[in-house]
Amino acid sequence: MREPADFLVEIGTEELPPKALKNLMERFAEGIGAGLDKARLTHEEISAYASPRRLAVIVSALESSQADRNVGHKGPPVAVAFDEKGEPTKAALAFAGKCGVPIGALERQKTDAGEWLTHQALEKGRPSARLIPGIVQSALDALPIPRRMRWGAHDQELVRPVHWLVMLHGGAVVPGSVLGIEAGRNTCGHRFMCSGEIPLNSPDDYASTLLEKGYVVADFAARRARIVAAVTRAAEGAGGIAAGNDALYDEVTALTEWPVPLTGAFDKDFLALPKEAIIATLTSHQRYFPITDAKGALLPSFVAITNLESSQPERIRDGNERVIRARLADAKFFYDTDRQVALGARVESLQQVVYQKGLGTLHDRSMRVAALASLIAAQLGANQEIVTRAAVLAKCDLLTGMVGEFPELQGTMGAYYAAESNEPQAVSQAIGEQYLPGFAGDQLPASAPGQILAVAERLDTLAGVFVAGRKPSGNRDPFALRRAALGVVRILLEKELDLDLCELTRAAVVQQPASGEDHGAVSAAVYDFIIDRLRAYVVHSGQGISSEMFDAVRARRPASLVDFRQRLAAVAGFMQLEPAVSLAAANKRTANILRQAGYTDGAELDASLLTDDAERVLYHALQAAESDLTPLIDKRDYSESLKRLAELRAPIDSFFDDVMVMSEDPVLRNNRLALLASLRALFLDIADISRLTPPPD
Repeated sequence: MREPADFLVEIGTEELPPKALKNLMERFAEGIGAGLDKARLTHEEISAYASPRRLAVIVSALESSQADRNVGHKGPPVAVAFDEKGEPTKAALAFAGKCGVPIGALERQKTDAGEWLTHQALEKGRPSARLIPGIVQSALDALPIPRRMRWGAHDQELVRPVHWLVMLHGGAVVPGSVLGIEAGRNTCGHRFMCSGEIPLNSPDDYASTLLEKGYVVADFAARRARIVAAVTRAAEGAGGIAAGNDALYDEVTALTEWPVPLTGAFDKDFLALPKEAIIATLTSHQRYFPITDAKGALLPSFVAITNLESSQPERIRDGNERVIRARLADAKFFYDTDRQVALGARVESLQQVVYQKGLGTLHDRSMRVAALASLIAAQLGANQEIVTRAAVLAKCDLLTGMVGEFPELQGTMGAYYAAESNEPQAVSQAIGEQYLPGFAGDQLPASAPGQILAVAERLDTLAGVFVAGRKPSGNRDPFALRRAALGVVRILLEKELDLDLCELTRAAVVQQPASGEDHGAVSAAVYDFIIDRLRAYVVHSGQGISSEMFDAVRARRPASLVDFRQRLAAVAGFMQLEPAVSLAAANKRTANILRQAGYTDGAELDASLLTDDAERVLYHALQAAESDLTPLIDKRDYSESLKRLAELRAPIDSFFDDVMVMSEDPVLRNNRLALLASLRALFLDIADISRLTPPPD
């Protein structure tokens, strides 16, 4: 057997979609690793590479073949394999033939189910070279590609047409084809700065060969680091600081193989435009990096990353500056034109724009959000007039030229235009904050009206899509409902908005034009969808909240997420108490007894029928605890409530030790079931403790 050697696979394509490149690279590497593991091919580190025209993976120390292994085969029962005379039957002969051995070579194995014929065979490991093409094909088939492309005269599909394939194990080409392309050792360099194919000697020199001969920085992370450093230096040279986020750096990295920085400038008069409009022009349209001063104010300069070294960089600079001038001139035209009409004057025009089929117009949606925002403000004691006005105006900027050109500025431009129209500052700020948070980890609305509007906007979105029967399924979420629900969770918890979510979801559902009559079921589904996002938010928060704790509180369906979190904290603390183990077990036992007995709430407990000392002690302990708990629960002091309930451990244990609940006397039995029901109800005021599994000792 040969020694392990590094393995390289490179898929050469036409330019890959830049926003998807990093994810495609990572998923391709994961697919290769999973395929090798499934095929029992041992290996060490897996490294991923990608550029606009290639996806590549290098696997360190890949074995040249699978290891041999013993494989056990189970045949028919001995009683079936041999007749009364001890002669092998057709079943035994067939099994021996399948195993390729004579009857005498078969073994017998005794089990609880009887004695069986068996055979242990040595299975020779297959060479890696025979397995690799299939593994690569499977990894490509599993890539997250919404729409696949065909090319040429065959039926092969990928995100872009494939032009070359490299598969090397050590210095040897792995024979085979993937996507109709035969494997070789020749790669291609930069589209313009390199001519001809480049032979690769081994996976070890893959990155260095492309760098030195192909003008390609194949390592995505290394190329990104180059770009960050180059942009930083160029911005400093222009007297400022580069303004770029991770998404922009990733996209520019995905657009270039040989990144070269270039500094450009634009007329400072354009700085009169809203800052966000200039940034959108530079970043979204052109993938340039804005430059700011130390205080964050924009400078009339930018950094562009080109994909080649030019002998005439000034010509490239002039071309980029001409494009930016035209783009900014368009933005200025839209901005000046939009401001000629007051934002409020556009409200009626919203009636001409359909929001979603079956969900009315943008005007209908604005009125629904306004009503919800007013209800939320009433629950919080906030200014209803401000939030209602903000909600009525919130979608008006969708009719402006600026948002038509820069859709990502919706809300932002509405805030500017509201201020231009002399709306209250709180109104314009709320409009600007309505879409926050826009992504995981994004900032939350800072103002109370903004928080209220953001919650109302998301609840209307959730209710509308659920009413229309288009809620997410599997990985599909075309309306970004999971993000909307998580936004509600974050705002309510991080801003501590103590709202009745059940009331709000019902109000949001009732307002929908196609809501029908089953408001309760749909609003409950919306509530549950939000609670599912809450689960992910708190269980993975590192605060010691387990899924069982979450389910214990969820069973009570708290209307407020703030209240939900308080209960969770109390349950987590309760599980650290010494009596928690026996109380959780007792609650589970109680729930099982009541369920198996078919007990239904409503039967009255008759204290005069409590004949056993243990049940009388438990009854009086429950009466005292209920008296103590009522004020504690009213003020949501759940931690103290559970500590008080923990004091019931002794009378509960004595009850189960000394009392036969399922007495033959139906009167006593029903009375004792009623006593257990009152015990369970006392705990259920906070959480369903019976769902908890005590931690191991």
